[in-house]
Amino acid sequence: MIDIKLIRENRELVKENIKKKFQDQKLPFVDEVYEMDIENRKLKVDLEEKRNKVNSLSKEIGNLMRDGKKEEAEKIKEEINVIKEDLPKLEERQEYLDTEIRKRMMVIPNIIDDSVPIGEDDSKNVELQKFGDPVVPSYEIPYNADILESFNGLDKESAGRVTGNGFYYLMGDAARLVSAMIAYGRDYMINKGFIYVIPPFMLRSEAVEGVMSFEEKEAMCYKVEGEDLYLIGTSEHPMISKFKDQILKKDELPITMTSYSPCFRKEVGAHGIEERGIYRVHQFEKQEMIVICEPEDSMDWYEKMWKFTVEIFRNLNIPVRQLECCSGDLADLKVKSCDIEAWSPRQKTYFEVGSCSTLGDAQARRLGIRVKGENGNYYPHTLNNTVLASTRALIALLENNLQEDGTITIPEVLRPYMGGKDKIVPNKK
Repeated sequence: MIDIKLIRENRELVKENIKKKFQDQKLPFVDEVYEMDIENRKLKVDLEEKRNKVNSLSKEIGNLMRDGKKEEAEKIKEEINVIKEDLPKLEERQEYLDTEIRKRMMVIPNIIDDSVPIGEDDSKNVELQKFGDPVVPSYEIPYNADILESFNGLDKESAGRVTGNGFYYLMGDAARLVSAMIAYGRDYMINKGFIYVIPPFMLRSEAVEGVMSFEEKEAMCYKVEGEDLYLIGTSEHPMISKFKDQILKKDELPITMTSYSPCFRKEVGAHGIEERGIYRVHQFEKQEMIVICEPEDSMDWYEKMWKFTVEIFRNLNIPVRQLECCSGDLADLKVKSCDIEAWSPRQKTYFEVGSCSTLGDAQARRLGIRVKGENGNYYPHTLNNTVLASTRALIALLENNLQEDGTITIPEVLRPYMGGKDKIVPNKK
């Protein structure tokens, strides 16, 4: 959510930003907020004056009664009653305006960074750089489900019977490999000075609405029936929400945390849930990183954070690239974002395995997270980045570490988490 001062002082900037995001249907909201805000501020002044007058006249009644001037006191009581009759209507109007202004402010997109490329959708995202050489081996790389099934690592049929499409059982070395990657990502981030956290896996609606746009919420979140609770789609959300309505001390910043959680996603509007593989599923595990920092430091943290993900995947023998997200591919709260994509030798292209974003003060503003400064309180900036997501990372690891004989070479950094094991041998031909 942007600062309403921007609409008061520079409506054209806000409108131009909406156009850059190809959301012209939201343009009327800017003028609507502008007009309602003028009325609302006048109304608040009027209400304050009327309440003050009631208080002042009430004191005057006391003085008149003490002096025996009952008739004059009765006249003032009548005047107070007239004012009080107006108050409920004015208060109702103010409440309506507050609600309508917030409703529109919640969907007006954040101001994107000047460096963000302009484009309608993800087809206009821009490759910035590659890390590692993308290799296509002379032998065939099977589909991820087939690789997993070669060592009894995947059972989607049973999951389909007990849960439905988009779920899976990982078993044996496949399950252990996922746990190894998550543990490695956790320890990597701890060594970078991040505090390890396991957050709640459900959130109340007010917290969900504080960290993501309405469109994201509807497309991603599972609601718990009969409860004001949603299953989390990423641990970034409870991690940022941890500081809801808090006033932080300046010397506490930056706050740097890494979190583990399962993630649950409806994937509404996605390209379909896979019948066999694990690329797009309703449930996976993820190691995440979040930063809450001074506004002037957010871009420096953004650069550090995506590079952490690159280093992790390179240590898993996986070539990756950084893809800059264009304006139309940015969620409404984001100022700037990039995807880290892993090389798929099977598809001979890259696919997304992580995303790094800076959201400016949008989440902090929605959640009421402030910092106590010398000249008053202000909103910090929030950032998030994927350390690794279990299913996508597993696919990338399997494809890039598959040998011609069907064995999977376990990257050196994972071997301590795999009991010293250096490879996985298929047991099904």
